[in-house]
Amino acid sequence: MLGGLFFGCHAPSDSPVTRPARETAVVIRKEPVVFVSHTFEPAAPPADMPPLPAGENAECDSNFLSRASVRGQPRKSDATHVVVTITQVIMTLKLDVNIWLPAGATQIVADHEEGHRQISEYYYATANKLAERIAGSYIGKRLEVSGADLNAETAKVLLQTAGDITSEYNKELNPNPTQLLYDNITDHSRNGVTAKDAVDNALKNAAIEAEPPAPNP
Repeated sequence: MLGGLFFGCHAPSDSPVTRPARETAVVIRKEPVVFVSHTFEPAAPPADMPPLPAGENAECDSNFLSRASVRGQPRKSDATHVVVTITQVIMTLKLDVNIWLPAGATQIVADHEEGHRQISEYYYATANKLAERIAGSYIGKRLEVSGADLNAETAKVLLQTAGDITSEYNKELNPNPTQLLYDNITDHSRNGVTAKDAVDNALKNAAIEAEPPAPNP
């Protein structure tokens, strides 16, 4: 999780707060997926390779990254108090995927790790919509700031807000339950279920399990 900061104080303390148009209030920058496939010797894995989970001989490492920048417009009430209204949130989204296969890995193992990659990219395909919704919910929020150094305190509050936005994005994105379900369906590629069928089933059933129960009539 990365938090960013952009604090704009462009208006005098007694001027009215004006919000930018909706299309400029929320800016989502979604970078292309960065994918790299690695082959390694099991007896001497490279230093930059994540540790393999117990019982595994290959791995798909997916890293969802986000950075938020928050712009606010202040209204100062006195020398030690200011109310900052959030007027813009800019989010940058990234997904880095690394597949680590041992030398001589079977096609079944390679296909299984490719299935993990497909699940990650499925979630990333709509990550911009999730980010837009979360960022939009912060537009117009009023942050009360106090202290002897209002610039420094405001910077802290906006930085914390940026961190809150990225934390919320990471929490709601969360492909881990689907990845775990995929491993259960395939028994980690050991039970003969094809990766394609397992990916389809995991995505379908994870979505069903995530739905809230219907209210009682």
